[in-house]
Amino acid sequence: TMAVQIGSKAPDFNVNDENGNLVSLSGFKGKKVVLFFYPKDMTPGCTAEACDLRDNYKTLLKQGYEVVGVSTDNEKSHQKFIEKEKLPFRLLADVDKKLHAAYGTWVEKSMYGRTYMGTARKTFIINESGIIEEIIEKVDTKNHASQILNPAGQATATKVPSKKKAVKKIPAKPAAKKAPKKTRRK
Repeated sequence: TMAVQIGSKAPDFNVNDENGNLVSLSGFKGKKVVLFFYPKDMTPGCTAEACDLRDNYKTLLKQGYEVVGVSTDNEKSHQKFIEKEKLPFRLLADVDKKLHAAYGTWVEKSMYGRTYMGTARKTFIINESGIIEEIIEKVDTKNHASQILNPAGQATATKVPSKKKAVKKIPAKPAAKKAPKKTRRK
């Protein structure tokens, strides 16, 4: 299979969400989609990741993103996960791994020297025209939303051990631009 890469068309899909509704990528035309693959409902890393996306969901929506999670768990498991963590977005039940196959996220993993097949924790950012804009291979589960919203800041943060550069970027300009909008909205 061809590897899905940045700049290529995102494979379309038809997969049930937690309520058994068919969700397809083409249904999101005109929106940016954050398609995040995660290994398992209710596990610590996945919970941290989902909750971070939940806590920043309004910001993501404001920036035009639609958030959709994918794992191989079934609908019932997804319902429990959503209920338990009050998740505001849909989770796709890719039980037959069609979506995993299309995006190359069903991979060999190893744990304690044992190899097994599992979901690669990866996030695909798909633009309004269905093209893959970014692939986040190293998901920082507790700060995943900022990886999506601020990719440039992330890159420098990982490369530069001293935090000085990252801090300098934050003040004045972006805050000034965004603040008035927020107060008006409320």
